[in-house]
Amino acid sequence: MRLDKFVSQSLGITRKQTKQILRQQLIKVNGVPECRADQQVDADTNVTFEGRRLHPPGPLYFMLNKPDGYICATKDSRHPTVLDLIDEPRAHTLHPVGRLDIDTTGLVLLTDDGQWSHGITSPKRQKTKRYLVHLAEPLIDGVEQQFEAGIMLDGEKNPTLPAQLKRLSATEVELCIQEGRYHQVKRMFAAVGNAVTALHRQAIGPISLDDDLAIGAYRALSEAEVASLR
Repeated sequence: MRLDKFVSQSLGITRKQTKQILRQQLIKVNGVPECRADQQVDADTNVTFEGRRLHPPGPLYFMLNKPDGYICATKDSRHPTVLDLIDEPRAHTLHPVGRLDIDTTGLVLLTDDGQWSHGITSPKRQKTKRYLVHLAEPLIDGVEQQFEAGIMLDGEKNPTLPAQLKRLSATEVELCIQEGRYHQVKRMFAAVGNAVTALHRQAIGPISLDDDLAIGAYRALSEAEVASLR
């Protein structure tokens, strides 16, 4: 693809505006200022604008390390949203894949690909979500078996699907669930007489949150990561 077309579609600007920023040498290709509009680039070419890498036209896919205090919505009148953390030209087209509570941290996926998003959140797909859970009280014996058998939540007609619970310490566990019911993790522990004091999502399906991704930071997903959740 020509560089001017790549930049125009990535930034959502006109060809005339693109030519202006090319003349000003604000675009770099693999670290080198480039002013030739007909320079050929592809998805693997490192094209940057004012130090920020541009992503090729087409669907966008990101992972975010969500901080406490942000909600998983595209807009809100009272609280900052996860989109406020995304510094991309087309951030307004994104939506979070599923939801985390405002006080829950960790992995959030964002995309503008509605079909891909639905494939992850659909109950029929049963994508596994892994959480690190801190509890108010030490875990009693036998809770692993209760979670494996399914927990009946207050106000629900059916128990949860089998969940896998791994003890890390007396008050810290790793939990894998395949659903996304309202406040599910907190309600599951409330049903066994405990309370969640901190909740952090570590993974969705085969995609794990990068250990070195700072709180509030994000990165684009690789093609392999995107394909792994189709």
